[in-house]
Amino acid sequence: ADGLKAQWLSEKEAISGIQTLKAEIEATKLLIEQAERATDLQKAAELKYGKLRELEQKLKAAEAPLNTKSGGRLLKEEVDEEDIAEIISKWTGVPVTKLLEGEVQKLLRLEEHLHQRVIGQEEAIEVVSNGVRRARAGLKDPGRPIGSFLFLGPTGVGKTELAKALAEFLYDDEQAMVRIDMSEYQERHTVARLIGAPPGYIGHDEGGQLTEAVRRRAYSCVLFDEIEKAHADVFNVLLQVLDEGHLTDSRGRQVDFKNTVIIMTSNIGSQHILDYQLKSAVSGDDSYPQMREKVLEALREHFRPEFLNRIDETVVFHALKPEELKRIVDIQLAYLNRRLADRKMHLTATEGAEEWLAKTGYDPMYGARPLKRLIQKEIENPLSLHILQGDFMDGDTITVEAAPDGHGLTFRKGEKSMAELEGETEGEDEVEEKTEKATAAS
Repeated sequence: ADGLKAQWLSEKEAISGIQTLKAEIEATKLLIEQAERATDLQKAAELKYGKLRELEQKLKAAEAPLNTKSGGRLLKEEVDEEDIAEIISKWTGVPVTKLLEGEVQKLLRLEEHLHQRVIGQEEAIEVVSNGVRRARAGLKDPGRPIGSFLFLGPTGVGKTELAKALAEFLYDDEQAMVRIDMSEYQERHTVARLIGAPPGYIGHDEGGQLTEAVRRRAYSCVLFDEIEKAHADVFNVLLQVLDEGHLTDSRGRQVDFKNTVIIMTSNIGSQHILDYQLKSAVSGDDSYPQMREKVLEALREHFRPEFLNRIDETVVFHALKPEELKRIVDIQLAYLNRRLADRKMHLTATEGAEEWLAKTGYDPMYGARPLKRLIQKEIENPLSLHILQGDFMDGDTITVEAAPDGHGLTFRKGEKSMAELEGETEGEDEVEEKTEKATAAS
């Protein structure tokens, strides 16, 4: 606290001095102007090349400590657009970068950002990006949500990950996502929890799980996970959100959904997707349109037409292919390195280790989920033991390799593999042997 107070006083004194110098500079410029108008060129020259230059040098010297100050400044000489954006962000929940950066530039590179996190779902990313751009370009009803999407596909293929990536991109925060697990809304009486309990019932003052979350954070992605498990009455609530862009909670407050993206996920028709992948892998036959139609037919058998017709886009996700798992390995290891960054550690995996993880962690039925568990079991668990035992210290670079017998992984310090190190040793031995022969011959 004393340090902050001293910094505040120091910056206040410096800014006060800067303001005084700027006032003197303006006064001197006015005197120069008056002298020139009176044709007193000698006085104008003395002021311009003497006093004015001296004041400008003093101002430059006074500003230098503040401009080169390490760490955050407590005071500024004047309010700028960043300060205004930060205040508005606190009031509205709109991220600062969204206010400062042109939204057009953000939307133009939406696919590029989503591809960094979601692998093997090019069609889904394109459909979602186009839907968001249409809304932002003013080509759809402004009274409805930014976009509403139904994601279909087996578990572990990236449905929830795409929702998180979209929230991070649009609102600069992955946590700007309201996730509602629809398996908790299978009974008729649980529907009231979305908008809040009626007056006189327990929990009336708490508000609804959906309405309260969106009311507090109007700019967010709303994810309804496993929508097919919800009771039929839930869809009456969703119809109002999708059609009118608002919802009235149990306390009579109207909650605005116009700045939200509505995403629903479902596993309906997943078996058709898995069968298609198996068939295409064996025979090379690409029957995606037929597979998609089968999935949509299963969807139409489960949901009412008035609900499906209010959804902007229905997206069928592909099952992951073995070659795509390796790219997901890179993404998961990057997440792990972010956690290790606090200890200034860095983890690298050799080509063999990545291939072993991708091959061992591949399961077409469960997508990328087994891979995440495998990384936790084969890398995070043993790595934590190595760190606690003191094998790896802060600042170390850790290399993960496939075990020589092809079962499991090994850890060591440094970036080069054991094979590379052995190769270097053999090379040094050869050089030494040739040197000895040359010496003997001479």
